[in-house]
Amino acid sequence: MFASVKKSEGNMKLSNLDDLHLFVCLVEAGSFTLAAKELGIAKSKLSRRLVLLEKKLGCELLLRTTRKQELTESGRLLFCASKEHIDALTKVEEELSSLLNQPQGKLNILLPLEFFNQIISTLISDFLRRYPKINLHCQHYSGSVPEFDPKFDLCFVLHEQTLPATNWIAKELLSFPQSIYLSPTMSSKQERKLLQETLIKPEQLSQFDCILEEENQPWHFRNGDKIEQVNVAGKVVLSSPEMRLQAAEQGLGLSKLPDYVIRKNLTVNQSLQRLSLSHESVAQRLSVLYQSRNLASKTRTFLDYFQSNVGQLL
Repeated sequence: MFASVKKSEGNMKLSNLDDLHLFVCLVEAGSFTLAAKELGIAKSKLSRRLVLLEKKLGCELLLRTTRKQELTESGRLLFCASKEHIDALTKVEEELSSLLNQPQGKLNILLPLEFFNQIISTLISDFLRRYPKINLHCQHYSGSVPEFDPKFDLCFVLHEQTLPATNWIAKELLSFPQSIYLSPTMSSKQERKLLQETLIKPEQLSQFDCILEEENQPWHFRNGDKIEQVNVAGKVVLSSPEMRLQAAEQGLGLSKLPDYVIRKNLTVNQSLQRLSLSHESVAQRLSVLYQSRNLASKTRTFLDYFQSNVGQLL
């Protein structure tokens, strides 16, 4: 379908679809050098094709300097309108090819920081042994939901509340219980008194130093069908769950952590105490985000594999 990308530029009547394909690849790759390499054409040729496309449309699509490239408003509009259709055509081409060959190509995945690194690494190794023609590129992020980045095929997100509206399509995979933990050996007199109570109300937690994942981020608790929030504060803000765990162990405050973080750190598990609350913390959820319902064969293959093995995270 896109074979004409490598043909002579004299046949421009056949290049309209290819120009959109080139443009989508260029945006996803993030640079002319990477896009040209992925497409198998010269960088100068790719640059000329972009200029021709901009002339046809009568607007600038990409602001480019020696260090970076950035979409214009028109470029973003064209990308969002074109990508789903280009992906759909690519998917058809890949599915026809997969009748004879295995899924192949580069797959970009975005993962939360320190999220089951050992298990995920094992899953990835097994996946690549099964599908050796796929090149897998994984990057990590910290904090809440990352900003829309078109170069990623799949983005895995940990969240408590409903995800904000984005250009991604979201599918929830798992939920992880969370609890409030405190180190009894290094707690203050007031904190030790808190530990002696048989049932603690979430609003009491606002009286104590807490270790936060993000500044000014409230903690949420489930009260029947309702979600209640408690505004907590502290001197430490750590996006890394492992660092929040260590800070709690050192007595720097109360910490809200997924229970699996405690389970996989058995030595720390013995030095932290789980608070008994009248209302439980809202569970942490794992969702996967993708840009189009028409997933490429390589993307669908990885997502199906991950969903089949996601139980190992529990």
